[in-house]
Amino acid sequence: MLREQDRRFVEETAGKIRRKMEWVSEKSKDKIPYSTVGGTHDDKSAPIGIAAIDGDGINWWCNGFWGGMLWQMYMETKEQQYADIARVSEEKLDRCFEQFYGLHHDVGFMYLHTAVADYRLTGNEDGRRRGLHAATLLAGRFNPVGRFIRAWNDTPEGTEDRRGWAIIDCMMNIPLLYWASEETGDPRFRQIAMLHADTAMENFIRPDGSVRHIVEFDPDTGERVADYGGQGYEQGSCWTRGQAWGLYGFLLSYCHTHRKEYLDAAKNIAHYFMANIPEDGIIPIDFRQPETPLSSDDTAAAIAACGLIGIAGEVPELEQPLYRNAALKLLYALDEKHCDYSKANDCFLTNCAVAYHSSEHDCNIIYGDYFYMEAIFRLEGNPVSLW
Repeated sequence: MLREQDRRFVEETAGKIRRKMEWVSEKSKDKIPYSTVGGTHDDKSAPIGIAAIDGDGINWWCNGFWGGMLWQMYMETKEQQYADIARVSEEKLDRCFEQFYGLHHDVGFMYLHTAVADYRLTGNEDGRRRGLHAATLLAGRFNPVGRFIRAWNDTPEGTEDRRGWAIIDCMMNIPLLYWASEETGDPRFRQIAMLHADTAMENFIRPDGSVRHIVEFDPDTGERVADYGGQGYEQGSCWTRGQAWGLYGFLLSYCHTHRKEYLDAAKNIAHYFMANIPEDGIIPIDFRQPETPLSSDDTAAAIAACGLIGIAGEVPELEQPLYRNAALKLLYALDEKHCDYSKANDCFLTNCAVAYHSSEHDCNIIYGDYFYMEAIFRLEGNPVSLW
């Protein structure tokens, strides 16, 4: 139960989101945005040659989130225009199946919020077919010896051998496999998802609840051989978006399986995250980064807020305020300090970051907007999960 001041905040923020989406959805109806250029959505579905095969362009891992925002709006308003625009992304993503080579473990992100959302919300059989196609591709990346799902493909220039790489982000992709088992009755998808989750639980979560980004296994023996800082500050640090992926991802595995170990893992990760939230509620790129320069990542805050809200719905009543209030602190900070509801910017969140050592800081990123929207609408009472 929300406090009265929090209820007003959620209602007012949901209203601001709806009003912005009314015009920006029409403005970007033929695009699949990732970020902005001069405040205007870019378009990852535009042809860009060989890069599209290498994992950029239409194969870009974020290409499901714009569709997800539109399906969130469809659930919120029941207005058909949002379903119609969402299907633009779904149909454009068929090119990924045709090209094949640029696909990766992030098909969960790409198809859960486009094709599978369409099927769940409208019964569209094309969405079911596309979702099961994507789930089959994801299952095909499973290494049975190491019991993990391979993350990325090799780099085009062949400079990195990624055959044994798994990353914490994949905890957010495996709900596609849970859905496929629930939809077909075939346990193989679920079994693969749980085996990967078990491996991640054992190898990615440190004793203090912080999370590793990349763990490398020997692809032939399954032995763990190394871990890397990845998009965080350094090896051994704590990339906040990875912490949020783990927090929400293990919760989702619990929601699909009801295995208490997954909920305990989500809570362990959440407690580390909550213990490190700065007083102002603005989340850094890495919890162990140097104090200066102070670089933040709004996407980590929005993702974590969703996971914390979800945990609050799965724990006893006396525990719920701990997680819900932490989520609200993050959302209040985003709304007050890092959110643009004006027509000067097609995105909402303004201070997102790709990685600590990337030049892309204080920018717009579409999945930040998606999770911000999901968190607010969940607090408003939307009972449907696209995961």
